[in-house]
Amino acid sequence: MTDSSNAEILAPMRGEIIGIGEVNDPVFSGKKLGDGFGVKPTEAQVVAPVSGTVTMVASTKHAVGIKADSGVEVLLHLGIDTVEMDGAPFTMNVAKGDTVTAGEPIATMDLDAVVAGGKDTTAILAITNTPKALESLSVNSGVANAGDVAAVAHLKGAGASQNTAQGTGKGAAVGAGAGAASVAAGSVATGHNAARAGNIEHTNVGANSTAQALDPAASNASGTTAERPAHLTGYDALAWDILNNIGGAENVKSVIHCITRVRFYLKDEDKANDSAVSNLDGVIDVAHAAGQYQVVIGPAVEDVYDAVVRQLGDGKAGGETASDAEPAERPSGVGGWLKWGFSSLIGVITGSMMPVIGLLAAAGVLKGILTMLTYNELVDPESQTFTIINAMGDAVFYFLPIFVGFTAAKRLGADPIIVAIIGGVLAYPTIAEIAKGEQTGSLLGIATNAEFFGIPFPMASYTYSIFPMIVAAWLASKIEPVLKKYIPAVLRMIFVPLIEVFVVSILILVVLGPIIMWISTGLANGIQWVYDLSPSISGLIIGGFYQCLVIFGLHWAVIPLVANDISTQGHSYLNAIISATMVAQGGGVLAVFLKTKSEQMKGLAGSAAIAALCGITEPAMYGINLKYGRVFALASVGGAVGGFLTGLFNVNMWGFTGSLIGFFSFMNPEGLDGSWTGFWIASLSALAVAFILVYLFGFKDADLATERVVEKKRLGRREPVAK
Repeated sequence: MTDSSNAEILAPMRGEIIGIGEVNDPVFSGKKLGDGFGVKPTEAQVVAPVSGTVTMVASTKHAVGIKADSGVEVLLHLGIDTVEMDGAPFTMNVAKGDTVTAGEPIATMDLDAVVAGGKDTTAILAITNTPKALESLSVNSGVANAGDVAAVAHLKGAGASQNTAQGTGKGAAVGAGAGAASVAAGSVATGHNAARAGNIEHTNVGANSTAQALDPAASNASGTTAERPAHLTGYDALAWDILNNIGGAENVKSVIHCITRVRFYLKDEDKANDSAVSNLDGVIDVAHAAGQYQVVIGPAVEDVYDAVVRQLGDGKAGGETASDAEPAERPSGVGGWLKWGFSSLIGVITGSMMPVIGLLAAAGVLKGILTMLTYNELVDPESQTFTIINAMGDAVFYFLPIFVGFTAAKRLGADPIIVAIIGGVLAYPTIAEIAKGEQTGSLLGIATNAEFFGIPFPMASYTYSIFPMIVAAWLASKIEPVLKKYIPAVLRMIFVPLIEVFVVSILILVVLGPIIMWISTGLANGIQWVYDLSPSISGLIIGGFYQCLVIFGLHWAVIPLVANDISTQGHSYLNAIISATMVAQGGGVLAVFLKTKSEQMKGLAGSAAIAALCGITEPAMYGINLKYGRVFALASVGGAVGGFLTGLFNVNMWGFTGSLIGFFSFMNPEGLDGSWTGFWIASLSALAVAFILVYLFGFKDADLATERVVEKKRLGRREPVAK
């Protein structure tokens, strides 16, 4: 074959041919997997676009790979995000190894079912070995029948016919290379992780590795190998090592991440080698809590998480499915069920709140800046400038039900868009106005201010709320499967959201919402009552022990209480105490930074101190403070002192962001008061006490020699790892 050789590529389906750049998926449209085109289909029949050998058929039947006789390697992806439909809309008439002729029927796609499932029907064809085989591609845009010439590939001569499985390259240059990382278990639908994968080098990633990537069932059954593949480097190598030491990919049900930890849900935690994982370069520690196997990474957590997802596939990313949420072993007894229920609740709160924590923190800083501008008379509270900036700070809180509804639905397996709409119902301005209305009657001795078809009920205000939306997402996850079971596929697109939004919204507004808000308000009032008994003693106790909750991952149960305080009262005394504990842990690790002569320890301690003073304590605690136990204990003494002074001076907090970086949050919007002064006294005292105690008694360089034998704080089980 010469450099001027051409190869015709047929339309795989009847419909409108569009350029690859018009495809509604950033991975394909960005040509991360190679050049190609899309088809907006009007008929279900799928034909082979080229003559050649089938190299892969996804287990979910949404994708097929063909190596053409010309040397072109073709990936045909039916629909966008359709991997989530578990093969239901597809029939596949070919298998790996089959020989096909261009124009030969190979599959069908039920277009109505795909649309009813809320997915895009666009069929996408990508030439995965574009850099090696393709000089250029001419696409014939417009309406075409299945089997018509849709594009002409202008080939690169001899290089086009060579087996790319023997080469090495980057991204799409190696055919399946980028595909293997990018579209694992359908990650092409999400784009974000796959786009990163396209720039990572791969070797020996020909058609077979493409097959394994798109079809996890085709992968190595054991999920582990004795030796890490030589081509994996950096975060990809670390991800492989982690997976290899937690029982392999097949032992992972799902994976999420927070600010510092990659959180795995494992089928069997006993298969994980805690010692091996915790001693990996790049891993700070391992923790067991809330039904999760938590690998503490620190600031690089997103990079490690992305690398893990590339190797697992996006089908296991972002939270559990409903079936995954079931415990591998059913608990027994009341205590067992309570423990499992509490762990599950913490897991749901973690998955629901983690994506919006940064937004809440940023909004808190913005509101603090506005307070400072107003206090210094740089912005008039009656001006439109104030209104605009205030809206920027308030929006995330006001519309919190929408955001939490979306993230909780993803966590619990419901449709995120539908549940977000339910959140919009709860935050709807007219509903918020009704909640402010005066009492119009009573029901069972409870004051009511609204009615639904003549039934009186207490309408609560749901802006700023969290718990009602978590319950709404749970209800939706139970109702949705029933609706899909009984509503015909052609009617689902309209009637599933219609019924779901109506039923769940009514249940939350009329029945469950008032109960949930009463409970959450009661919790906030209870905390306030304990605080009012003795603010200083409460601060002393909470300040001394709060960071212990962080060790066990149980602080996620407290965060919604803080958010509820801010939403119902506009401020939070509890969060002010928590802030002091962050500063104290930062002070402890700062002492290590200044005392040690080890350059490696200085680097770790310095970055951990900065993170703690910016409100993220895990790197400090897991990287140093807990590893050298006296550091954590003495830093906690500093936290107790800071908490005591916080309570003594009645320090209040009007924002979400704590530690030293959150000083804006301690500025009263109505004007600076004692909280501002008290914050600095308490925080600097916590910092000084923790620093002095650790510097004098908590750490010495001789401890570095015994670093590996110092017992780390574990969550959950503590039995020794089998040798």
